[in-house]
Amino acid sequence: MSRIAVMGSGAWGTALAISLARRGGHQITLWSYAKDVAAAMRERRENTQFLPGFRIPESVAVFEDAAGALEGAEIVVSVTPSQFVRSSYEGFAAHLRPGQLLVSATKGIEDETYLRMTQVIGQVLGSRGLELPCGVLSGPSFAQEVAAGAPTAITIASADPNLASTVQGEFSSSTLRLYTNDDVVGVELGGSLKNVIAIAAGIVAGLELGHNSTAALITRGIAEITRLSIACGGRRETLAGLSGVGDLVLTCTGSLSRNRTVGMGLGQGRRIDEILAGLEGRVAEGVKTTSAALGLARRHGVEMPIAEQMEAILIHGKAPQRAIEELMQRPGRDE
Repeated sequence: MSRIAVMGSGAWGTALAISLARRGGHQITLWSYAKDVAAAMRERRENTQFLPGFRIPESVAVFEDAAGALEGAEIVVSVTPSQFVRSSYEGFAAHLRPGQLLVSATKGIEDETYLRMTQVIGQVLGSRGLELPCGVLSGPSFAQEVAAGAPTAITIASADPNLASTVQGEFSSSTLRLYTNDDVVGVELGGSLKNVIAIAAGIVAGLELGHNSTAALITRGIAEITRLSIACGGRRETLAGLSGVGDLVLTCTGSLSRNRTVGMGLGQGRRIDEILAGLEGRVAEGVKTTSAALGLARRHGVEMPIAEQMEAILIHGKAPQRAIEELMQRPGRDE
């Protein structure tokens, strides 16, 4: 029996805790930064704020203090929003110990540093003299469907084959299937960059531009994601898998996608601040990732025209219709 700490009580963290508990054979702890959310989950056995309608099994111990959640944990899964990963691990570090396996399930790129989440975690712990193997969990996985027990396939990527095989064995169940991969860069960037493209797909839907436009956007979106991932050391074939095409298609077409929802609102003429307020604390990672992705792309000399137009819309208030027109009017080129 393994003790697994899920650090983050948003929809995805809660869904993972439910899935692991349903599998059985583990001691599961779920940590929430917000004391009121933790108290409500303990009392009602439901995350009414971020994942309503799904019962949290009694076997999941809910904590608001990191020390209690991490005590004795053999596997630590971090599911905090990307902008809080650094500060979270600065708090977690004192309670981590050699021999633990870390898994990042956050999809994003850090502002200003342009670091991937596993790099942020490694940097924080390294500054404290602590080196722990860290993998990344990613793939097409809406939290609501994982919590409901719908069949889902995702990827665990790590340069450490022991970490990948251990997590695969401990997390896999009759409803959750894990594939291993050693391309951490490709898996991590695939999961992060698809959120940017999903905002664009939502804009296409909001503008009612049709299926042709959506298909073109997804196809050219995977081209952008692949270019940057390869430039950063990832592999092309990884982006053709679950954490690339699989995650992109889901997020660009599924009604449960928060990033697509943001894009739809923009396409319908709503303001970004109004749209984000309507998410009621839930995070659309693509909003933060867009500028960071472009910073990383400029560092590597990679062209990302879709991401550029998304930044113009999100940051500078460009009209979505005009952005689509400019994408269509770019100079012709070979595919």
